[in-house]
Amino acid sequence: MNIEPLLDALGLQEDAARALADDLGTQIEELHSRLREAETHLEHLAITRKTVTVLADRLPTVPPDLPEHPDYPRILGVFNEATGPLRARDVCGVLDHELLPKNIEGTRAKLKRLVKLGVLTEVDVGSFTRKQQPTEHRDQQL
Repeated sequence: MNIEPLLDALGLQEDAARALADDLGTQIEELHSRLREAETHLEHLAITRKTVTVLADRLPTVPPDLPEHPDYPRILGVFNEATGPLRARDVCGVLDHELLPKNIEGTRAKLKRLVKLGVLTEVDVGSFTRKQQPTEHRDQQL
């Protein structure tokens, strides 16, 4: 029996398997390199996020633009002086508006609008207070 053709066929399969193994090895090296680059990029993004967050906490907060009505700055002045939550009726009294339903409801609408703008918060139904700024400093976490 001549095993030469069998050995030739095995040699071809070995060459093909070796070429495939070399090709896969090259691909693995390229993937390892790309993985290292992606991990480095992720680390840089995490550092950037942390830095931006710390810097953002140090920026003064800019109040939102108030609607153009003379009562809005006056309402904020009332809440700056207040020591607790206020109701629309209380604000009307401080602003010297007559305590008529239309004035109270108009003031309540303005207070609700300030809640939507993020300036006030409604602590209970119909009871409003100035929104508190977070006191936690993220730069202490660095």
